[in-house]
Amino acid sequence: MKRERRRHPVRNFILILFLLMLGAAAAVSIYFGVKGYRLYQNAISQTTIEERVESIRAETDFVEYSQMPKFYIDAVISVEDHRFMYHPGIDPIAILRAALTDIRERAFIEGGSTITQQLAKNLLFTQDKKIERKAAEVFAAFDLEKKYGKEEIFELYVNMNCFGSGYDGFFDAAIGYFGKFPAELTKYESAMLAGIPNAPSAYSPYVNLELANQRVAQVLQSMVNHRIITQDEAEQILAGAWKGEVS
Repeated sequence: MKRERRRHPVRNFILILFLLMLGAAAAVSIYFGVKGYRLYQNAISQTTIEERVESIRAETDFVEYSQMPKFYIDAVISVEDHRFMYHPGIDPIAILRAALTDIRERAFIEGGSTITQQLAKNLLFTQDKKIERKAAEVFAAFDLEKKYGKEEIFELYVNMNCFGSGYDGFFDAAIGYFGKFPAELTKYESAMLAGIPNAPSAYSPYVNLELANQRVAQVLQSMVNHRIITQDEAEQILAGAWKGEVS
């Protein structure tokens, strides 16, 4: 007779522990998913997405996608969400990377939010870093992607962004920092405005010009890494950088 192979006690323990952890993760996901869905439904019951979008588009300083420098568009997508044109509103790869970073650092450092999710947050929710709000963003992001095209989502996003030093929206920032209409921005200026919203209070050139310039270099390097521009082009843009005082 063949003897039955017995599982090693340690292997049994590891398997049971893994299944328990998997079950706990599923339960937590469902719990916060339900809370997030309710939060989203509550937000749109007060004012719909369409109503909020129309109010933004009605503003006199609203900049349409076609009026934006292509270099600015490429810079924003590169540094904020380089798979923006292809994902359905969320980016599982970015979420996994952010989760691993947060676990490693034992802090909520990265959220893995796409441009669509950031727009959803700005349209509907507070800036509090809560798990249920992140879940609500996902439901809102999927709805935004169903109702609007990528170009529409992008233009809404940059027209709602905070650019530091009291400038809200792309038009306001272009005029305020450079005294130019958006279409007139240089590549260096475009890169600067692409980088500021990540941390407006830190990267505003009014606050710290040196740090703002360093952020430009990061944006350009991201564009190099994603093969939008070459290293030589990045260096040429930096060499002709805007060095004067902000007026």
